[in-house]
Amino acid sequence: RVIVIGCPGSGKSTFSKALSSKIGIPLFHLDMMFWNADRTTVEKTIFRQRLSNVLQLDEWIIDGNYQSTIELRLQACDTVFFLDYSLDTCLDGVRSRRGKARTDMPWIEKENEEDVEFIEFIKKYRSESRTVVLELLEKYEDKKIYVFKERSEAEEFLNRL
Repeated sequence: RVIVIGCPGSGKSTFSKALSSKIGIPLFHLDMMFWNADRTTVEKTIFRQRLSNVLQLDEWIIDGNYQSTIELRLQACDTVFFLDYSLDTCLDGVRSRRGKARTDMPWIEKENEEDVEFIEFIKKYRSESRTVVLELLEKYEDKKIYVFKERSEAEEFLNRL
């Protein structure tokens, strides 16, 4: 039972797909549970039920942040991967995926489209969301926790599997 967390653009889904492929555990994307193809969100109760259904399985990898459910996922998991990358790395990651179909999102982001609110969230991640994540990781220190500061560290980990 694995969760993969980190700032948007850090490559959570890419890492999770590679991990799932290497260890044969099914992968679930929180974005696919939360978003509709028309860029609307599902009702909170539906999102939580979808997540609850996955958490009841024997094995899973769940990628995504969603601070409202992170503690629930931390309680249920045994392993955490935190992709703790720089702002520039994450912004580059977001830019590089525009215009590409993704298995972790129900729509394709247009190449020339920039979601200002989303970019601001990314810019504030280190000072706001990351602090909460680090506190929770301390609280759940009994879990197997991997913190990668660079993409190369995650790649090296995957290559060793």
